[in-house]
This record gives sequence, structure tokens and C-alpha cells, in this order.
Amino acid sequence: MKILVPTKRVPDTDQRIRVREDGRDIDDSNLPFVINPFDAIALEEAIRIAEQGSDVEVVAVGIGSDLYEQELRTALALGASRALLVETDTPQQLDSWNVACLLDAVVAREQPQLVLMGKQAVDDDANQAGQFLAARLGWPQATFASKIEFVGSQIRVARETDAGIETILVSQPAVITTDLRLNEPRYASLPSILKARHKTIERILASELGVIIEPRIELVEMETVSSERSCQMLDNLDQLVTQILEHAGGPASDAP
Repeated sequence: MKILVPTKRVPDTDQRIRVREDGRDIDDSNLPFVINPFDAIALEEAIRIAEQGSDVEVVAVGIGSDLYEQELRTALALGASRALLVETDTPQQLDSWNVACLLDAVVAREQPQLVLMGKQAVDDDANQAGQFLAARLGWPQATFASKIEFVGSQIRVARETDAGIETILVSQPAVITTDLRLNEPRYASLPSILKARHKTIERILASELGVIIEPRIELVEMETVSSERSCQMLDNLDQLVTQILEHAGGPASDAP
């Protein structure tokens, strides 16, 4: 069995993110990057499946420039069998649709039985790539997975929805996107990190996959939203009601 795990390189959200002066992108100078946390959960689940079964190959995939190599080596250190880098010099143009097109070509090349990926990336929160990919492949999909079980030739997936947990069965091959409660990703040990430095990362140009990157989204502007709060002391409840009505857009005269 082969499991394909797309991994995206994203800014470490534990760090302070600043917008560049031109407002067109973030300032990534001295900013650490990590594997997208939702993709890390997908990778952990794939590794656990490999540890429980025999003859399971986990292929970690990155799409971008040489900068993605570090995150792919982290995936190898965590337990991925192989790593594949799809090289492109236009990462800023890789919206969810273009990512799905590239992954579609990678699936055709690798022929996996399962694509396991994060439900969304924490840098854009689009939550689209997995659904686009399943549609292009014509495969069944299960999104927001909080539990995955193999039942014969099918996969039972517990999905987190606004109405609670929904359990569905999907046949293989399938695309499954992972949610936070699926597992707790492990940390790579130092010996594994050292070994991963010497492992080969397979590289392929995006153009070799026969995919023409056609941006569907244009980033117009970014801005930093202030999280500062103001505190105003009031003397009584009437003043509180008046303030609430004013901020809600209602007439202050409606206050009792």
C-alpha cells in the first residue's frame, strides 16, 4: 500500500508575523518555517498506519522551491519512506487549484491507494486543495477526519462537523483530509534527524508533470490587524447598556 502525504511549508505560527512595507506579502526574514500543522497530523497518521501494517510506503510530497527541502527532511526524520519535491519557482502563484493540479499529476505518477493531507494550511486557511484534488481524480473523499479505521477494502472515517461526529465509509483509492483531534504528531529524534540529512530527496520539475500553472487568485494587499484592546471604566449598568447599543449600531436612546 502506498500513502501520499502532501506537506506544505508554512511560517511558524508561534512567531510574530509581520507584513512587508509594500503590503504584498509577509516579511519572512529571520522567520522560521515548519510543516503545516494539519499536514503534520496527516503524516503522523500515515506513519502509524505503516507501523501497524506490512508493506506500507509513505511518500511525503512538497511543492515549491529548494527551501522546501528542510521540511521534507523533517518528514523523513519522522518516518516517511520517501520524499518527493516538485520544484517550481512561482510558489506565490500556487493557489489551491494549482496545487490540486500538480498533486493530480503526482498521483498519476506514484499511483497511491490513499492521499492523506491536512484539511487546510494555516497560512491561508483555504480548505480547498483536498476537495479539488478528489474532484479531479474522481475519488471518494472524507474531510475533517478525527478517526480513521480500515475495514476490509474500505476506510471508516469519523468526520468532525458543526452538528457533531459523522461516520462514513469510503472505498479505496480515496482522499482524506485530517483534523486536529486525529492524533498528536511525534517529535523527530536526534539520530533520525542526522540520518535524514543523508537521505535522497527525489526532485521533479513542475513542467515535467505536464501542468501549466495558471493563477486563479491575485493577492491585492495584506495588512496587520491589531489585537490590542481598550478598557473603559463605567459607573453603572445604564452606561454599559448605552455603550453596547452604540457599538451595535443602535440608537443609544433605546437604553432603559
